[in-house]
Amino acid sequence: QVQLVESGGGLVQPGGSLRLSCAASGSIFSIYTMGWYRQAPGKQRELVAAITSGGTTNYADSVKGRFTISRDNAKNTVYLQMDSLKPEDTAVYYCSADITTNQPPRRGDYWGQGTQVTVSS
Repeated sequence: QVQLVESGGGLVQPGGSLRLSCAASGSIFSIYTMGWYRQAPGKQRELVAAITSGGTTNYADSVKGRFTISRDNAKNTVYLQMDSLKPEDTAVYYCSADITTNQPPRRGDYWGQGTQVTVSS
C-alpha cells in the first residue's frame, strides 16, 4: 500500500510565498514522474508542474518563472516552491506520483489528499 501525504498549504497574501511538500511511503519499488495538480472551485483539475526521476521538469504556462518543482529521491519527496503568488493561484493542490510497488509488483498513479492554498489580502 502506498500513501502520499502533503503539507505546507495555507493562507498567504498576494506576492507571498509558500512551499508544499509531498512524501510517498509504503511498499515502493520505484517512483517515476511526480507532480503537482490544482483544482479551483468550479474548475477542472490542472497540471501545475511535474518532475521526472531524472530531474526533467515541466510547468504550466501560468506558473512559469514563479513556481519551482524539485524532488529528493532518497526521501521519496517532491516539493513545490511557490513565489509571487496571485489570487488566481488559490486552489486545492494535489500531489501525484507514478509508482511501482513491491508486493504485489504493480505500477499506477497515486494521489495525495490535497492541501488548500489561499492567496488573499
